[in-house]
Amino acid sequence: MSDGRLFEDRQDAGRQLAERLEPYRDEEPIVLGLPRGGVVLGYEIARALDAPLDVVVARKVGAPGHEELGIGAVAPGVTLADERALYALDIDRETFEALAAEARREMDRRLLLYRGEAGLPDVAGKTAILVDDGLATGVTATAAAHALRRMKPRRLVLAVAVCARETAAAIRALVDDLVCLAIPDAFVAVGLWYRDFRQITDEEVLDLLEKARASADAD
Repeated sequence: MSDGRLFEDRQDAGRQLAERLEPYRDEEPIVLGLPRGGVVLGYEIARALDAPLDVVVARKVGAPGHEELGIGAVAPGVTLADERALYALDIDRETFEALAAEARREMDRRLLLYRGEAGLPDVAGKTAILVDDGLATGVTATAAAHALRRMKPRRLVLAVAVCARETAAAIRALVDDLVCLAIPDAFVAVGLWYRDFRQITDEEVLDLLEKARASADAD
């Protein structure tokens, strides 16, 4: 693109990722989007690979007064703390645990919204493709990867459109394969690599999940 951005929107990024993930088609994978943006990419990937689409919810734990600054993350059965961030910001363990509990409440709310009473998707013995629209610190994707590992997939693949270089190096060790379309030297922020990076609503996530399930039922 002439303005230097790599992707028109999340749908475009999802279609590009789907091409790179084509070798996994024969493994009959399950595609797991990280809400909200990752579900948009995941929908395109699942449709291209004729795979089921589901979600894994992880939540960033934000610093007090600076919620956009991640100091950890939670996922089902997993709590991660960024010890360097806690030390740098002089945040004690009690404060972090209180913030993590708040993040878990929001995680549980979203799990109930997206999956009802169905619980977590069954990935045991399967190829699980975890999808996000991009990784800055990667803290939420890391928590989600740890949660999925506990569920014993045969193979865990992390598919992202764009990723900070340090994050890619760190997270590669947690998964069996990292499929990333771009790892720019000057990363700055995920949204800079998309022409359209608007917020995705819960309603849009639910709509995509319903479309994916309807398509699977029709096959």
